Amino acid sequence: MIDYGADLFKGTAWYYARYRPLYPASLVRYIVDKFSLDGEGRLLDLGCGTGQLALRFQDWFDDIVGIDPEPEMLDEARRLSIDNRVDNVQWLQGKAEEQANDLGTFRLITIAKAFHWMDRETVLEMLYHHTDVNGGIVIIGNDSEKQEPLPWQLKVNEVVARWLGSERRAGNLTYQPPTERYEDTLAKSRYRNIENHVLPTYSHTWTVDSIVGNLYSTSYGARRFFGEDLERFEDELRTALLAINPADQFVEEHSVSVITGMRRD
Repeated sequence: MIDYGADLFKGTAWYYARYRPLYPASLVRYIVDKFSLDGEGRLLDLGCGTGQLALRFQDWFDDIVGIDPEPEMLDEARRLSIDNRVDNVQWLQGKAEEQANDLGTFRLITIAKAFHWMDRETVLEMLYHHTDVNGGIVIIGNDSEKQEPLPWQLKVNEVVARWLGSERRAGNLTYQPPTERYEDTLAKSRYRNIENHVLPTYSHTWTVDSIVGNLYSTSYGARRFFGEDLERFEDELRTALLAINPADQFVEEHSVSVITGMRRD
């Protein structure tokens, strides 16, 4: 496992809570139907970030636990919990390997766009023992990454690379993507009935402000990386994007993959 350091998402949480697109209602409905959720049991959300996914399940579980290593993310999650009057959730700082042993078992465990940061095989072995019999796990990914980048996305990449370099930064290192498909990793674990379901595509419309905000929510494009050049970078990116579409509307088609496994003893 690559250790990217404790500051991987430092300074990104405020932007993460406000500019990351929300998951579609079809994702929540698919998971509810797949696991016959009925408001009982417990949910564990690993790499929960600012809690946007976990909070969508407030009516489908007795208790929810979110774990994330970044304290700023959890501060935003607590704020969102209060704003949305959710009182059946607790937020814990740390890694899955450090926290889960004292938490009991869960009807469902979710990992949304965070599995690539984890020691995947070790985490799955540990999680299996914290999954209720006939419970399961959900690993959520972005199937849209298989699509060709749109012209405006290519321009964003070009401008970011000019200021930060061509390699994708992750903490103090360069990001190394997993070499194995998530469903194959899951299939090698103790979980059974592995399935990969791709939800129907849906559109999201960006503006220049939300594109910039979303960039600042990432591990590779955090504001702190730009230092004194931040304002000049923003000016260049805004000018480049508005040259592509002066109406300030940039449409992207999203497609979410939902990989599931069951504990069958």
